[in-house]
Amino acid sequence: MATKIRLQRHGRGKRPFYHIVVTDSRARRDGKYIERLGEYNPLTSPATINVDVDKAVDWLTKGAEPTDTVHAILKYKGAMYKKHLLRGVAKGALSAEAVEAKFNEWVAAHQNSVLDHKKKLHLSKEDRLTKMMAEETKKKNEREAKRQAALTAAEATEAPAEEAPATEEAPAAEGEAPAAE
Repeated sequence: MATKIRLQRHGRGKRPFYHIVVTDSRARRDGKYIERLGEYNPLTSPATINVDVDKAVDWLTKGAEPTDTVHAILKYKGAMYKKHLLRGVAKGALSAEAVEAKFNEWVAAHQNSVLDHKKKLHLSKEDRLTKMMAEETKKKNEREAKRQAALTAAEATEAPAEEAPATEEAPAAEGEAPAAE
């Protein structure tokens, strides 16, 4: 039996809420499932994701294929990384303790990036505009500095050319006679 890890839709119209489930690939989208691994709510900001990573890794090692969306969710939560590390244990390259240590380190580093994302979402509109304008001004100043550096470099490498004496005379204004020579 081919198994899939996919989303099962719940919630009322235009208010979706999903369960992440392991199911037979031939089953209907919202039909019977083998095991429930977690939930996904895309309506919150940022999206709420609760997944049992150990169960997901167990099913992935058994050969269950995640859909594209579930693959992205599992990658975000670290299940795909843990599966990758566990392949190293199977090959004898890593120990189980090393895998847990690396995974916990990854989770700690990833938690900070999630918190940073939440902070960005909660900034007021004025704060975001001010920050965006500051970044834009900084980029503009950097471009101007690069342009000035390129101009000074071009002037320094340019050899001074001999200047010919100016022989052109200014044209006579209307109504004036040409100057006698």
